Amino acid sequence: MAIERVVVIGGGIGGLVAALRLACAGCDVTLLEAADAPGGKMRSVAVGGTRIEAGPTVFTMRWILDEIFAEAGAELGSRVALAPARTLARHAWSATERLDLFADIDASADAIADFAGPREADGYRRFCARSEQVFRTLDAPFIRGARPGPVDLARRAGLSGLGDLWRIQPFATLWGALGDYFRDPRLRQLFARYATYCGSSPYQAPATLMLVAHVEQAGVWSIAGGLSQLAAAIAELASERGATLRTGARVERILVSGGAVSGVMLVGGERIAADAVVMNGDVSALAAGLLGPEAVGAADPVPPAERSLSAVTFCLNARTVGFPLAHHTVFFSNDYRAEFDAIRRGRLPADPTTYVCAQDRVGDAAPDGPERLLCLVNAPAVGERRFTKPEIDACETTMRARLAVCGLTIAAAETATTTPAGFATLFPATGGALYGRASHGWSATFKRMGARTRLPGLYLAGGSVHPGPGVPMAAQSGRIAADTLLADRRAARPVSTRRSPATATSGGTSTP
Repeated sequence: MAIERVVVIGGGIGGLVAALRLACAGCDVTLLEAADAPGGKMRSVAVGGTRIEAGPTVFTMRWILDEIFAEAGAELGSRVALAPARTLARHAWSATERLDLFADIDASADAIADFAGPREADGYRRFCARSEQVFRTLDAPFIRGARPGPVDLARRAGLSGLGDLWRIQPFATLWGALGDYFRDPRLRQLFARYATYCGSSPYQAPATLMLVAHVEQAGVWSIAGGLSQLAAAIAELASERGATLRTGARVERILVSGGAVSGVMLVGGERIAADAVVMNGDVSALAAGLLGPEAVGAADPVPPAERSLSAVTFCLNARTVGFPLAHHTVFFSNDYRAEFDAIRRGRLPADPTTYVCAQDRVGDAAPDGPERLLCLVNAPAVGERRFTKPEIDACETTMRARLAVCGLTIAAAETATTTPAGFATLFPATGGALYGRASHGWSATFKRMGARTRLPGLYLAGGSVHPGPGVPMAAQSGRIAADTLLADRRAARPVSTRRSPATATSGGTSTP
């Protein structure tokens, strides 16, 4: 029977993209979001009379969203105000050790040569070439495709691509591979940080994560109002294309009849019939029974030991003194390995690397007055065990100490703090993990669930499923979920009644 009614649970970017794509295909789509606004992790919080972006702040792989909007008959650039960043990020180790990376590789190489010498600049150029090769090797067969296993990946790469798969060093760690390019420990630390974009330790993550360096080099974009505005734009477009979006609507259980999905029931008892459901939330929520007993076996949970990083975040509206912040600035700890060892043991680091997003900075211009800051330190995903107030206070103290070492002072200000326990409450069953399963070891990525589940009619989207975390990857997961559902819809029709699909297929040839 053709699927006409689809419920999407969760309004993160994966769910929004799935709802948009399914609505464009002619499905009767209802998206249910428990919060007051769509966006999921792309959220903002009120601090001192202003709103501060409290989720993702780096927008890369713009071409993925360009394609998604174009396939829905719209243009991304006409829906949100985008600006390319010339400075990708500023990095500091002390008051005298500072390095900017730029959108232009030559400019970055010159900066590295001044910072650490010409040998390191040459290593950077070689690293850029290798990270691009890794991305090109994995883009079509892995990032854009439905969840592959190792054999599937090799098959999709083809005979000509097997050598490329071997050359991307799938069995090496990122930290180990970086030693082939950089002798300066500061540069190794800088580029190892890309593992944390996937919530992983660089000492355990595979070398393939160097592809993150390429997608950042291919362009970092700022969105006026922050990434929460991107979520709002997709939600608006989905509504224009016929999807119904309901906020403040919490799903209590997925309904099953005859061994397949038949709808959902909301808290309060309202039932919504559906021929299929797309669940945009952490896969562990299913296994934990948070969406009812019938869905428990539909997906594999993420064991606590395999969770990705969490964070402690501080949103401040404050005045800054000293260090010239860029829009994105990273202040590195003195001992990176000790930092990740502490996290592995379930502790907050004593000297945390700190990321600061100065949301009102454009170029090097500082605002006249208080500015909106998001300060983030990595933390273990132990949301079931709440850190005490003294522990969180100590974390803020050590964070400020790390900034002070580099010359930055943040004046006293109102602060909104989110801890691993807070993230666990916002995103149930995650334990506070922000990226699903950690990418530790070569096989970890193949353990992520794909769009299909073991329960007929139930599909998955979001950062905890293939192809992984991050705004563009989660958006791609929604695209894959919708396309998988539509493919199953076409396959279920009698041959005599099949028609061409009403939606475009996923692009496979776009390049940055």
